Amino acid sequence: MQRKVSIFFSGLVAVLVGSLVAHAVDTGTYDKTFMAGMKAKKIPGAAYAIIEMGEPLKTGVYGTRAKGKNLPVTTDTVFRLASVSKTFSSSLVAMLVEEGQLSLDTKLSPFVPAFQLKKKGHAERLELRHLLSHSVGLTPNAYDNMIEDGWDLPKILPRFRRLSPICGPGACYGYQNIAFSLVKPIVESTSDSTFESLIEKRLLTPLGMKNASIGIDGYLAKADRAEPHVNTRRGWYKTKVKPNYYRLSPAAGVNASISDMVKWVEGYLGWYPEVLSPGVIDLVTEKRIRTKRELYKRQWRPYLADAHYGLGWRIYDFGDHEIIMHAGGVSGFRSIVSFSQELGMGLVILMNAESRIVDDLTAEFWQKQFKQIDMKAAVAAR
Repeated sequence: MQRKVSIFFSGLVAVLVGSLVAHAVDTGTYDKTFMAGMKAKKIPGAAYAIIEMGEPLKTGVYGTRAKGKNLPVTTDTVFRLASVSKTFSSSLVAMLVEEGQLSLDTKLSPFVPAFQLKKKGHAERLELRHLLSHSVGLTPNAYDNMIEDGWDLPKILPRFRRLSPICGPGACYGYQNIAFSLVKPIVESTSDSTFESLIEKRLLTPLGMKNASIGIDGYLAKADRAEPHVNTRRGWYKTKVKPNYYRLSPAAGVNASISDMVKWVEGYLGWYPEVLSPGVIDLVTEKRIRTKRELYKRQWRPYLADAHYGLGWRIYDFGDHEIIMHAGGVSGFRSIVSFSQELGMGLVILMNAESRIVDDLTAEFWQKQFKQIDMKAAVAAR
């Protein structure tokens, strides 16, 4: 389908098709499906929100923040967003680009000279756009294993000299966490503030995301927070939050509640243009590189016609329609955010356990919405 030139059109389209869409969303059935899925997988705690036309059409919470304790999940319970954090980082960069403080052509090398690869001159060609679109030319998740083992970034960076690129900058897709996080010193060059402070000042606070934060200290400061759980032979086991990926704050450092994520989706549906302008949204959701592997994921395979990555966001061709989404996962947490500009609608799911049910529930949700729209459009065309 044809992309809209401006996100403002999404609000207009939502109004024009509002009655059609409202009938398409069976929130009662979705709530039952969601709760049954959580129970079947014995997920400790979770929350979801369906957003339509700038309003939370339906929110739901399930279970406990910590297994074995009477600590019910609320709409203000904070979860780790993991890689959904990338959507915040790319948004901040796009704001700075729009303001003329940065360019997507900005080279990485002057800011992180320690980042070198085996092929001479490759690192010097890398630009900000390559970091944000996972097109630096490396095999996926380069050296993530060292982050998981607790290594600090300054110790890992020299190891990249051992890696040979698999393609030139911008020529192929390979999902990265470490390379993505290198946007931090580039962003910090535009201000006296830290990257984390800029995320809070430019995005979290003006959008009214009152429970959200970036970094492990922000997570631990919230009494109403979900604890991580890992799956063992005896079922889900509560564990301690790990600081490892917090060290890559642009890639995985944001924490938020489901009420916060309603605000985030509302922003991307065009309801806070003073924070997320049409130009910023168009910039980060432009298709930049094809991601063929996404087409083979079990949950999504029946529905996707094509898949791309923009800047910090995935763009899925869902048949003749399109959704913009991102998922995240770190030890003990899963998250997923998705929205349709065409329908003016979004869906967010947060869990304090790692399970692919988030993908199932998201893919099935969009399949039902687009099927309803297609059926009604077919009837109207007769």
